[in-house]
Amino acid sequence: MEDRRKQEYGQYSDEELIVRLRDGDSGVTEYLMDKYKNLVRSKAKSMYILGADSEDLIQEGMIGLFKALRDYDSGRDASFLTFADLCVSRQMYTAVQTSRRQKHIPLNTYVPLYGNRAEDSEEESEILANVLAARAGQSPEEVLIDRENAAQLEQEIERELSSFEKQVLDLYLTGMRYQQIAKVLGRDEKSTDNALQRIKSKLKKRLNRQQT
Repeated sequence: MEDRRKQEYGQYSDEELIVRLRDGDSGVTEYLMDKYKNLVRSKAKSMYILGADSEDLIQEGMIGLFKALRDYDSGRDASFLTFADLCVSRQMYTAVQTSRRQKHIPLNTYVPLYGNRAEDSEEESEILANVLAARAGQSPEEVLIDRENAAQLEQEIERELSSFEKQVLDLYLTGMRYQQIAKVLGRDEKSTDNALQRIKSKLKKRLNRQQT
């Protein structure tokens, strides 16, 4: 049955399948949910560094995917894949923010900027180190040497960044570019890019103070 459905639906574009879904072909939902489950898993992996449970993120991502199927409008939105990517990202990030508010978790407990937690993978640590290095104009090695100041740096970020800047930093750390961050947060690209530049400037000043 599953192979037959793939063979039947595989000849159509996503947008054509959405039309069939609107016309009452309920099998399209299961087909597209299965087709894009790996997109959800990939997003969950990138969002994991924000401190959320991986299984919870996948569940939220599937909800976001279902909403994309429900709300997609080919006359208004981009391709279905682009729209689905946005819906999944928004659903996951909203869930992360809600969880933090309920638990009152400060930034320094969920963003391991120096990759200094024992459970962090080497890959995650390298990514975060490179993010800071790029912002500060330093090599990753120079940043990681000063690990003892990690907690102090994170606390200062918590104090100095606005709510919007913290959100931008969150999503930037997952690997998103400012254009996608803007879409996820529902902000325009210019203000998002400006926020990112302010973040870089603040982090650079802070790291420079550490060196003096």
